[in-house]
Amino acid sequence: QVQLVESGGGLVQPGGSLRLSCAASGSIFSADVMAWYRQAPGLERELVATIASDGLTNYADSVKGRFAISRDGAKNTVYLQMNSLKSEDTAVYYCYALIRRIVGVRNSYWGQGTQVTVSS
Repeated sequence: QVQLVESGGGLVQPGGSLRLSCAASGSIFSADVMAWYRQAPGLERELVATIASDGLTNYADSVKGRFAISRDGAKNTVYLQMNSLKSEDTAVYYCYALIRRIVGVRNSYWGQGTQVTVSS
């Protein structure tokens, strides 16, 4: 049993900030990679940011300098701090995790998505 549950989405004004959270629960040996993706209306799902178990992060060019991904390894929780939000950031944001439930077996898991709307 592994479940990813996102929270923190909502409506925010341009230039505002929002913090997303995603908690992975269940039988987890390790979460090798946790990430945030997003899908805007009419567009394909795109990678926003990733964070590995060692803390190494990567960001999409469109969010560099504005978003920050972090994780709490003990809680298997990943966060996305979003600052200076733009209307272009409006999308459904999905939590992703590459999880080892047992040694030698790794699978991908997705959250249900949380809506982020940036609008005046």
